[in-house]
Amino acid sequence: MKILHTADWHIGKKLHKYDLTKDFDLFIDWLCDTIKTENIEVLLVSGDIFDLANPSSQARKQYYRSLIRLRELNCKLILTGGNHDSPAMLNAPAEILRELDMHVIGGLPEKLEDCIIPIKNKSAEVKLVIAALPYLREADLRDAAENTNYEDRLEQLRAGINYYFKEAANLCSKNFPQIQAVAMGHLFAAGAKTSESERDIQIGNLAAFNALQFGEYFQYIALGHIHKPQKIRANVPVYYSGSPIQLSFSERKDHKRVLILDTEDLSHPKNLEIPVFRNLLKLNGSLEKIEEKMAKPGQIRQLDSLIEIEMLEENYNADKIIALDQLINEFDLPGFQIVKHRINFKNQSRNISEIYPEKNLEDLSPQDVFNQLLKQQDYDKETLDSVNTAFNELLEDLYRDENQTEI
Repeated sequence: MKILHTADWHIGKKLHKYDLTKDFDLFIDWLCDTIKTENIEVLLVSGDIFDLANPSSQARKQYYRSLIRLRELNCKLILTGGNHDSPAMLNAPAEILRELDMHVIGGLPEKLEDCIIPIKNKSAEVKLVIAALPYLREADLRDAAENTNYEDRLEQLRAGINYYFKEAANLCSKNFPQIQAVAMGHLFAAGAKTSESERDIQIGNLAAFNALQFGEYFQYIALGHIHKPQKIRANVPVYYSGSPIQLSFSERKDHKRVLILDTEDLSHPKNLEIPVFRNLLKLNGSLEKIEEKMAKPGQIRQLDSLIEIEMLEENYNADKIIALDQLINEFDLPGFQIVKHRINFKNQSRNISEIYPEKNLEDLSPQDVFNQLLKQQDYDKETLDSVNTAFNELLEDLYRDENQTEI
């Protein structure tokens, strides 16, 4: 029996307000083809189905369309909720989906037995059991009645995660003895490498769970929450599949993948790389370097490549700010879009207390402060005159407005 492990779909995700709907549609196209060619019988999605707890109607439609397409492949689907998901929202159609051989567990149920899902072969024999544990929220993991300090709370969170995985193992062992067992989880395991797009579990990374505490019962643990594909050191195979698409510019160099398992040997999953549908490009350097890179940003992909620009200069220069804005406004290269830009000057302007160490700000006139700031800039006489004129006009407008308000 073959199983496919994926996670962190984040349906509805926007990157710097840029919609990634097409990226996910292309991933589902590829996933459906992969399920057919690899003869996948069970699909595991370990949390963060949606990017927001209250997803848009468009995101919900995309979710249900994807489920319908996957269901047509006669593949058993098991999805769990993540920290981005609303348990109530995911659980709402759970009974209907279960009739279609799809199991959705949005949050920890009242009975842990409801997380234990037997997988049968064509002869109706149980050949595999899945302990589908969703994201365990703080309310699930500690006794709210106890008045504890911060360190005690962290320890309770870790102990709670440990408890539920042990209980799930006991249930699998008791109800399905001698049957292979796989666990699902959505958490931050100690030692995992993260990216910018992830939110830390519970109270920051200090609540990281030691993967050695998973024990030795499960033959494989399919994790979600961390977007970077990786294996975690433990007594059993513990893997993050990673997110299927790039969700932040910090993930631009990640090789996105899914993991394929075979019940003949669950300890060695097959790594199957997902095609790159669009590039995320980060262009940084001086104004001249950025202009050079913008002329030839790279390979054209199926979807527009998204560009983040960071101009790095030694000294503050208003002309270079204007020049960068003009470059961005005039940029029109098919297959590429600039979605964010920022500017950093190594030698930032000093604040007022450094310029006037022996004076208070209220003792200075606006013109005094402005003149001192101008002395730090390397302007030619024409530019200096223009800046001074513009400042004086603004100052006059400000005083005029204040006088009118008093009248």
